[in-house]
Order: sequence, then structure tokens, then C-alpha cells
Amino acid sequence: MIGLNEGPIDPAAVLAAVADPDHGGTALFVGTTRREAGEREVAELFYEAYEELALAEMQAIAEEAREAYGAKVAVLHRVGAVAVGEPSVAVAASAGHRPAAFAACRHVIDELKARAPIWKQAVRADGAAAWMDGRAVAPVPEAARRPDAR
Repeated sequence: MIGLNEGPIDPAAVLAAVADPDHGGTALFVGTTRREAGEREVAELFYEAYEELALAEMQAIAEEAREAYGAKVAVLHRVGAVAVGEPSVAVAASAGHRPAAFAACRHVIDELKARAPIWKQAVRADGAAAWMDGRAVAPVPEAARRPDAR
């Protein structure tokens, strides 16, 4: 399971995707939208991705983990609006033993953040938005925002 989701991520499904009776260790990382980013309260994060390249990079990263750690990997990342408290990304890795499962999971999330063309904006309660690198942007159009985040 490697993908980009417009809807909610079910961490249990990501975890189930790496189940293997030959693997004795499984690690799960779930990244969620937090209320604070910088000095202002966040209403939601808004993710954009270059889908074709992001998926290819996610596959390559999963393959690296398989080769390096003997791991089975699943990773889902949200696109679109993600409300506070909701998962933005979930990574699961199973391997023969606990250290390899932890290492594979860490490798995947770290490389995903470093290499995949997925960008995020913080949308503030007042509708102002900024790329997470600090550049201000126009507010996210009302039609693209989640109804429950308004």
C-alpha cells in the first residue's frame, strides 16, 4: 500500500497492509496536524503533491527500506485539507525483528519528508495561509476547505 489520499487515513489499514507471519516486529508512525505552527493557531493544513513524481518517490523509498531492512512497507499521505488532530501521513513497516522494523519506518518517513514533492500550507483560523517554509500565500479558496474547518 503506497498512496496519496484525499480522504482520511486509517492507521489500522496501513498497519494491516504490512502484516506478515514471518515478521516479528512491526512499527507504525502516524503524523497528525497539530494546533500550533509558529506563533499562530492552525485551523488545518492543506497539502499539495505532484502526484506522479510523489508516488514514484514513495515507491523508491519503500524499495530502499525493503532492501536495507528486509521490511514490508506501507505509506499513505494526505492531500487536500487535513484538520487539526487528523492524520496527515501514516507509515508502517514490518521486518524479521524489532530493530529493523523501527529503522525501516524511520527511514521511510525521513526520506519521504526530504524527497517527495509534497508541500503543505498552514491555514490559520482567520483564513490566512502560509507555506510551512514561511512564505505567505493567498488564502485557500473556501470551496477547497473542509466544511468542518470553517
